Amino acid sequence: MIFHDIIKATTNGEGDILDVSEQVRALVRESSVTTGVVTCFVQGSTAALTTIESEPGVLEDFNRALAILAPEHTTYAHDLAWGDGNGRSHVKAALVGPSLSIPIRNGQIVTGTWQQIVLVECDIRSRRDRSIFCTVIGE
Repeated sequence: MIFHDIIKATTNGEGDILDVSEQVRALVRESSVTTGVVTCFVQGSTAALTTIESEPGVLEDFNRALAILAPEHTTYAHDLAWGDGNGRSHVKAALVGPSLSIPIRNGQIVTGTWQQIVLVECDIRSRRDRSIFCTVIGE
């Protein structure tokens, strides 16, 4: 069986991290798949998906680490070419990645106790509407 759906989310700009675990769980329940995999892909080159403990301290540490890897006050070739100032946004999103594959067992996603699925907003704009395309494959 193959099941598709889209999770819609609105972010508040660079550094916003949204826990979408419950939306993924609901989608898997709706699919009726008991054994398989769910693949989630965020559309756009300045957003990413990962798993993390969605706790304020960890999220702050994660954003700080991304800021070290792709700092604000660095010259980015993208900014020179396009003048939009979001070169670091593209770099951050590429480092984290746009997709996840999560196993499904007994009709539930297999995540750890403190492991949440999160959408990471890397764009410098203050608000973005994001679409996460999810495909559930299994039986």
